[in-house]
Order: sequence, then structure tokens, then C-alpha cells
Amino acid sequence: MSAPRLERAPLRAPLTHDATARVDRLARLLDRAVGIPGTGIRIGLDPLLGLVPGFGDFATGAISLYIILEAARLGVPSTTLVRMLGNVAIDTFGGSVPLVGDLFDVAWKSNTKNVALLQDHVGRPTGARRASKLTIALVALGVVALVVGAVFLTVWLVKGLARLAT
Repeated sequence: MSAPRLERAPLRAPLTHDATARVDRLARLLDRAVGIPGTGIRIGLDPLLGLVPGFGDFATGAISLYIILEAARLGVPSTTLVRMLGNVAIDTFGGSVPLVGDLFDVAWKSNTKNVALLQDHVGRPTGARRASKLTIALVALGVVALVVGAVFLTVWLVKGLARLAT
């Protein structure tokens, strides 16, 4: 006589919690790690790295890609992934404008917005489906294209300002 088979509980819930906790920590680090004394304003690495023309926006855009990829792995619908990509695009292009972009980065917290979208999806009682590899690849390609575009925009603006100064 064989022993009864025990059914294993699905690992999705703990894995989902771990993933959302990771992206929340990352968003906090990028968008709201430190408070500015005397104000209600919190900043993270995003506006600080944005002070380095081209590189800062490239770096934060690449890091933001991780949050979107985690969302795709957790089955966030394509429409929400597009919204998340739009948040990163606004942040990347807005932040790439010299000086004004750094102030924009303080106000526009795309990573925090994207984590909220992810948590909204995870908190729904409906079943989630995993995003296809094609969807994940397209989202990754889109973010890379946005970041490269931001670098070119920054170089173009800096060259234009240099011509005006001479």
C-alpha cells in the first residue's frame, strides 16, 4: 500500500510578496530615500544621479527597467506595463533637460508610481497570468530605447547650449 500523496501549496504568494518587497525597496532608494530637512520633500538617487548629464538618466532608466520586468514576470497586464513604461519615459525625458530636469526628477517619482501600479495588480483577488517572454522582451526593448533617446536628447541639448554660449 502506498502512502497518500500530499499536495504542495503553490509558491506564488511568497514569491509575489518577495518580489513586491524588493521593488518597493528599490523605488524607495531611487525616489524617496532621504528627507530634506524643513520641507516635506523626500529625494532618492534618481535626482542625484540625474545631475550627471546623460549617464544619470541612463542609469536610472536602466534601474527602472528592473521594476517593470518584475511586474511583467508577476503577470501585470500589458496595458499596465505600457503605463509603467510611460512613467519611466516621462521621468527619463523630463530628467534629461539640464538643471530643470533635476527639479523635475524630485517631483516626478516614476518608480514609486510603478510600484503602486504593481501592488494594485497584485492586490486584486483575480488570478494573474504570467506575461509572455515576448511581452517582457518588448517592454525591456522599449525602456532601453527610451533611455538611449534620453542620452541623445541630453547630448543634443548640451551641444545646443554650448553653441549659444559661444
